[in-house]
Amino acid sequence: MKIRKLAQKYDDYIIERRRFYHTIPELSFEEVETTKALAKEMKSLGIEVTTFHDYNGLVGLIKGGKPGKTVMLRADIDGLPVEEQTGLPFASTNGNMHACGHDAHIAMLLGAARILVDMKDELEGDVKLLFQSAEESCYGAKYYVDNGVLKQVDAIFGMHIWGTLDAPYMNLESGGRMASCDNFKITVTGRSSHGSAPHLGNDAIVAAASIVMNLQTFASRANNPLNPLVVSIGTINGGQRFNIIANKIEMEGTIRTYSRELRETIEGSLREIVEGTARALGCKAELDYSYYLSPVINEHENINKIVRDAAVKLYGEESLVSMPKLMGSEDFALLMEKVPGFYGFIGAINKEKGIVYSNHNDKFTVDESVLHRGSALYAQFAHDFLKEGK
Repeated sequence: MKIRKLAQKYDDYIIERRRFYHTIPELSFEEVETTKALAKEMKSLGIEVTTFHDYNGLVGLIKGGKPGKTVMLRADIDGLPVEEQTGLPFASTNGNMHACGHDAHIAMLLGAARILVDMKDELEGDVKLLFQSAEESCYGAKYYVDNGVLKQVDAIFGMHIWGTLDAPYMNLESGGRMASCDNFKITVTGRSSHGSAPHLGNDAIVAAASIVMNLQTFASRANNPLNPLVVSIGTINGGQRFNIIANKIEMEGTIRTYSRELRETIEGSLREIVEGTARALGCKAELDYSYYLSPVINEHENINKIVRDAAVKLYGEESLVSMPKLMGSEDFALLMEKVPGFYGFIGAINKEKGIVYSNHNDKFTVDESVLHRGSALYAQFAHDFLKEGK
C-alpha cells in the first residue's frame, strides 16, 4: 500500500506536470524544450541523467539501495501536428497538440520517478527511466537501441493512455496487443494516349485500380480469416489531364498483422500481385517495401504475471478489464525485440466529464484522476520485478 499512498500524495504534482507539458507539444525529432524541461526535472529529483548530443529524449537512472537487476520504464514525449480544439485553459497554442496522450505518459513516469526516489533504499536493483523521442514517427526508439541504452536492462515496461477505454480501468492482457507496421510504395507505369482512344495507350489508372482491388482480395481470401491482417492504400497520385490516359500512378500503403510468420511472406505475395496485375493490363509496376515495426506481443509469462499482480496489489482485480487487440502499431516493439517487456493500457474516457474523444482527435483529453494510478503501476512493477527477479 506504500506505493499507492505515495502516488496519491503526488497526484497534484502529476496533474500539474501533465498540464505543463500539454502546453508545449513538440513534433517528432523536435522535442528540444521538452527534453530540457525533463532534464531539469530529473536533476532536481537527484536522478542521474543521460542526454544525447544529436537526439532528443533522455534516460534517468535511479540507483537502488541494494544490488540487483535493472528495469526500464518508458514514456514517449512527442506531439502531433494537430490544431487543438479542446477549449482547455492549458490548451496548446503552438499549432501542435498532445493528441495521443504523451503528455499524460510523461506525467505518469515523472510521478513514478518521485515515488521510486522516495523508496530507492528499498530497491533491489536499478531503475532506468526512458523519456523517448519520436514515437509517432514509427522508429523513434531505434536510436536508443542502436546507441546501447538497453544494455544490461533485464525488463522493460510501457503503457498508453487510451481513448476508447473507460477510466480508471487498466488493460494488462497477455498475447498480441498491437500489430506490426510495414509500409510500401507502388509505382505503375503505362503509356499515355488521348482519352478518346484508350486502345492506343496502356492505362496506369486502370492497372492501379485493379492492383488495389487485388490486394484487398489477397487480404480477404489468401489470408486465414482467423489471423488479423489489414492492407490499406492511403494515397493515389498521378495522371496529367482529364482527357489523357495516365502513364504513371504512385500509391502508398501499409500492412498490419500479428503473425510473424505471415509478415515474412507478405512482401513476396504483394510483389507477385502488383507486378502480375500490371503486366496483364500492359503496364509495369514496381513495389518498394519497407519494414518498420514488429507486433507488440506480451509473451513473457513471468513478466506478464508481475505486471498483473502489481495492478491487483494496488487497485484490486476489479481494476482490470479486457480490450480487443489493436491494429495500430507502437515502436515500443523495437525495444521489446531486445529486452523482455510488457505493454499495457490505462483508460482515459469519462463520459460524465465529457471526456469521450479518441486518441489523435483534436478534442482528445484524459481523465486526469487516473494519472496517479499509472504512476503507481510503473513504480510497483519496477519494485516487484527487481525483488522477484533476483
